[in-house]
Amino acid sequence: MEATVDIERYADQGRCVAHIDGRVVFVRFALPGERVRIVLDEPADRNDRFWTGEVVEVLEASPDRVEPAWPLAGPLAMGGGVGGADLIHVSLEGQERWKAAAVRDVMARLGRVELDDVPVYAMPGDEDARGLHWRTRIEMITDDEGKPSMHRRGSHLRVPIETMPLATRAVLEAAAMNDVWDGALPANAQLRIAVPEPRVGADETATPEALRRAIGGNYAVVVDGKVRHGSRNLTERITVDGREFTYTVDAAGFWQMHREAPQALPQYVIDRIREALAGHTRRNGRNLVIWDLYSGSGLFTLPLATLVDDHAKLVSIEGAKTAVANARRNLKAAGVHTVQALCGDVLRTLDKDIDPQRAHPDVVVLDPPRAGAKAKVCAKIADSGAPVVVYIACDPASLARDAATLTRRGYALRSIAAFDIYPMTHHVETVAVFTK
Repeated sequence: MEATVDIERYADQGRCVAHIDGRVVFVRFALPGERVRIVLDEPADRNDRFWTGEVVEVLEASPDRVEPAWPLAGPLAMGGGVGGADLIHVSLEGQERWKAAAVRDVMARLGRVELDDVPVYAMPGDEDARGLHWRTRIEMITDDEGKPSMHRRGSHLRVPIETMPLATRAVLEAAAMNDVWDGALPANAQLRIAVPEPRVGADETATPEALRRAIGGNYAVVVDGKVRHGSRNLTERITVDGREFTYTVDAAGFWQMHREAPQALPQYVIDRIREALAGHTRRNGRNLVIWDLYSGSGLFTLPLATLVDDHAKLVSIEGAKTAVANARRNLKAAGVHTVQALCGDVLRTLDKDIDPQRAHPDVVVLDPPRAGAKAKVCAKIADSGAPVVVYIACDPASLARDAATLTRRGYALRSIAAFDIYPMTHHVETVAVFTK
């Protein structure tokens, strides 16, 4: 079923809102203010509360609309449908406006916090790259011939792809030097390519040959969970406050995906903590205590342990055993001995395993998975009496729900900012600072 509709406003999941005979329709590849022709997802005659659909023709375009830089990720009717870039039709400035509006809306609806403005920070180099070439990790499936492919939305069809425009140049080069695009992989397999961004000068990556030298063996092509080329242990390097930090991370594990995010986020967090602690009186004159929850391989732990206060005592908690082992390795290599790096569920670990000298934090930093920390963990943070809480969120809705819990438990939102570390997608990273 097709219909012509007027697009009213942004919605969630990269969609916009329209109406047909009073029924809400969530439309993919649309923009507010547009008039478009859409096709409804099947079955189109159902009696659901809302329908979903997709643009097949733009009759009156928004100023924010652009030609998709990666047509394969655009609307089905225009030769796309593979997903992975649901804002591919939106200018970079338009994407920032979209994400600011999304954060404001969800914080008001779910967090009961009204925001006048949400700054959105783009990452260095993204404008020059037109929002492409930012992913240091990509995941695909191979088709029956062993070639990388992506599912076409609404079907079981796997579309072979010959490149991935969102991948960094280093990822594309690692794929090329291992013949990934030529079908040199097992059929019907899960494929992951991970390549830490080479932190070298432009001259050292100017040509494919130079880029390969810069990559060296610091990459992984993982097929069905096993490293086929490269190394299981990857080395990531970042610079915060002019100081370099080195991490060992698992090729199949979590790491901030955007090439600049592992540097930008810790720097912002450190700066906000310093601001919030200015003039803060430590309890009983003791050393500063910091909790780093959902700490992964220690992305925030190392800068927190060395840049906030030379004598700070930290507790880091992470549930993934391999990540914790790497975090301990990273801390030891950096000569940091003031961190109690714990492995386990965050809530249960906070209940029973915290060193009594670290049980009352001055600062809590948490970077939970997409589902958020949830009410019980937020209550535990509030009960700790921490004066400062810094929450890093990859899903604004989860942040908003947890913000509601924290505000009910005596915290106020001090600041909030969004980071566009997922260009061409509706996803956005948000950092919120709460104080007692």
